[in-house]
Amino acid sequence: MSKRLTAVIGWIDDRFPLTSNWKAHLTEYYAPKNFNFWYYFGSLAMLVLVNQLLTGIFLTMNYKPDVNMAFASVEYIMRDVNFGWLIRYMHSTGASMFFVVVYLHMFRGMMYGPYRKPRELLWLIGMGLFLVLMMLAFTGYILPWGQMSYWGAQVIVSMIGAIPLIGQPLSNMLLGDFMLSDAALNRFFAYHVVTLPVLLVTLVVVHVLALHEVGSNNPDGIDIKKNRNSKTDIPKDGIPFHPYYTVKDIFGVVVFLIVFCAILFFAPEMGGYFLEYNNFVPANTLQTPDHIAPVWYFTPYYSMLRAVTINFLWIDAKLWGILLMGGSVVIFCFLPWLDRSPVNSIRYKGPYFKTALVLFVISVFVLGWLGTKTPTPLYTLLAQIFTVIYFAFFILMPWYSKIDKTKPEPERVTG
Repeated sequence: MSKRLTAVIGWIDDRFPLTSNWKAHLTEYYAPKNFNFWYYFGSLAMLVLVNQLLTGIFLTMNYKPDVNMAFASVEYIMRDVNFGWLIRYMHSTGASMFFVVVYLHMFRGMMYGPYRKPRELLWLIGMGLFLVLMMLAFTGYILPWGQMSYWGAQVIVSMIGAIPLIGQPLSNMLLGDFMLSDAALNRFFAYHVVTLPVLLVTLVVVHVLALHEVGSNNPDGIDIKKNRNSKTDIPKDGIPFHPYYTVKDIFGVVVFLIVFCAILFFAPEMGGYFLEYNNFVPANTLQTPDHIAPVWYFTPYYSMLRAVTINFLWIDAKLWGILLMGGSVVIFCFLPWLDRSPVNSIRYKGPYFKTALVLFVISVFVLGWLGTKTPTPLYTLLAQIFTVIYFAFFILMPWYSKIDKTKPEPERVTG
């Protein structure tokens, strides 16, 4: 049997680099031996991506991208398709869990500095992934054609239209019409099931290839490639990704699936945060909901959009809000050049960076909470204060990271 298997693998290797890729990316890819809890979320993001792709394929088999039938087709999936309710909830819960693991993956990056040299391009590819994921989430949010789908899309479309010179033509191109209509729903369906998934999967492959080229970061922020065994040329602090980290990741997958299934079977709407109550009502172009708020993973940016209330420098408040909202995501791309600390990891950074990171995390949570609330003068003031704290983390980083009191990095990873 083993001889036959070897012969088959040899036949494949003559025509496709199966064994060499297996070795390059698994059995002979040496990762740092001190990965901790925070390193689960990259592999978990891959797991959720597979879930979204597979469940999305089954949903498209019964979904109708038509303004008169879209909502009814979702109800048909939920009520009449065998296990349709399960597939739909796996997809909707998966969308939120995708952002959970991606946000935690990004937070790990902010702690341990994987955006530093030589991984700047890796970080930029990751940010490209994040932007595509946000577009995927937005286009998917529109497809059920419920009240919040329609009116949430109206908010975003009006934002695009507010961009000087190119806003209105860009909006018309994206919608295929001058307003949200059947043509727009068809286009968003095409973006969600074809264009953006292809782009996302491509970027994932590029991201993994770039990661394996420069090597994985670790909690100590040390490049293990600099300390190799003179005889084998293998990093002294590295271990093969397979079987060591594949087994470790399986444990993370099991824990994640327990949490995922608990939400899926007992609280798929998650109190209105994963699936909003208004989205169980068909879209009505003549009745605006009392309070329009995006899904939880967009609420921090929505708070920033609403935080600007006055015109400034001949630019109206709405456009300033759009610039702040877009800038709050794009500014992550500049982290490799904003961080001037002599060390990479938070383990060896001083109190200034740690304090700044804590304030940044608090600002994200507060802005996320404010984004779910109806704006009042007090909430608007709080949004303005925490928006300033959010951006101060990045803008002031070149100064506080440079003067911070750091500890010396060890020569070898500490475990």
